[in-house]
Amino acid sequence: MFTYDVLIKNGSITTSGDYYKADIGIKDGKIKDISDKIDPASAKEVFDASGKILIPGGIDVHTHLDMPFGGTFSSDNFETGTKAAAIGGTTSIIDYAVQPKGKTLNETIDIWNGKAKDKAVIDYGFHLAVTKLNDTTREELPELLKNGFPSFKVFMVYEGMRLEDGELMEILKIAKDNDGLVCVHAENYDSINYRIKNLLDEGKTEPIYHAISRPQKCEAEATNRAVKLAEMLDAPIYIVHVSNGEAADIITASRKHGFKTMGETCPQYLLLSIDNYREEGFNGAKYVMSPPLRDASNHKLLWDDLRLGDLQTVATDHCPFFMEQKRMGENDFTKIPNGAPGIESRMALIHHFGVNGGNISMERFVELTSTNPAKIFGMYPDKGTIAVNSDADIVVFDPDKEVTISVDNLHEEVDYTPYEGFKVKGYPVATFSRGELIAEDGKYIGEEGRGLLLKRGKPEIQ
Repeated sequence: MFTYDVLIKNGSITTSGDYYKADIGIKDGKIKDISDKIDPASAKEVFDASGKILIPGGIDVHTHLDMPFGGTFSSDNFETGTKAAAIGGTTSIIDYAVQPKGKTLNETIDIWNGKAKDKAVIDYGFHLAVTKLNDTTREELPELLKNGFPSFKVFMVYEGMRLEDGELMEILKIAKDNDGLVCVHAENYDSINYRIKNLLDEGKTEPIYHAISRPQKCEAEATNRAVKLAEMLDAPIYIVHVSNGEAADIITASRKHGFKTMGETCPQYLLLSIDNYREEGFNGAKYVMSPPLRDASNHKLLWDDLRLGDLQTVATDHCPFFMEQKRMGENDFTKIPNGAPGIESRMALIHHFGVNGGNISMERFVELTSTNPAKIFGMYPDKGTIAVNSDADIVVFDPDKEVTISVDNLHEEVDYTPYEGFKVKGYPVATFSRGELIAEDGKYIGEEGRGLLLKRGKPEIQ
């Protein structure tokens, strides 16, 4: 009889607060022991991690798999998207389950779980995106907050999805009273419509005008409005995909005044810029997302915010579309499906340009990509750390492995990557999910459909 199902030997463990060398004994999907030396004979399987860093599995709290948008669907479903995530060192996701017209929030969970169950290969949760606030929704919200779905999404943009300010305040109050958290997509709806009409009237239809129609101040104004509404209620709020320093400054100021305000950014806003929209032909459509890419001067500002703790997480907003789908907007930028891939490359990119680039420490890298997401969204300490009794979600990271990122070596179900040609040093080489080796050397090797629906607990404000 073996003491452990799996033993990971000779690795250097890095968490959000520690760095040390130790062996990890795993039993029944949990970390049972962390010791200087564990006898290999005590384990059924042994994985040698010599020369490698062991980090908690990445947690991407902003994905859109099998997501309807503009008459089409994002090209990654829960099978292809989670396999790519696992290969890239991510072991849990929280996807946005968007309430369809005429459906309740409980029906929305059933719809999204129908997309994910027996397809997802890593553990997954849902943020419920509330698109209609009525008496039924008001009854459902407190129940869902207390029963494993403690985070909701509110859009301030998109016809048929957006809520008015008063409705946002009502949801913020419900969440506050029931230990929940509201995630907000902050852009100014009316200013976008005003600018779009003027641009199209002038015959300006190319992808670059997507960015011009949604300038930095459009996001900053809506961020300020959402944050101030939350401050009036002393309610926690989490601003998703912050793209620029001006919007981030609003979050920073609110936090300095003692409010429970948090923010997330994404690799694209740290590494890409508005200049990408100027690529030849229709190639600028690859980068059409909302909020759009900004001037490169924002890169340093956002890295500073991440290092100083003014922004709390790095997610992806992974929402890929094939270029053929993007061509729906070839003659009108407003019809280009919004979104881009990134679920597989997040960990390697943030490590290389963050840690190797001198912008953040290795411990802060773990905190931003795993520990803080787990704490903020009610998964800690089961997820987000390497500790006895935590889930054995562990990534074996080779700090010396050099990779040139390309669509040819990624596994996302899409025909491009925004990071084509980016060179990184440091890459995930093996991924354990609940003690099972599910990805190794760029291949998914685990069982099909093994992911479990996460019922999450009370959010921790960071």
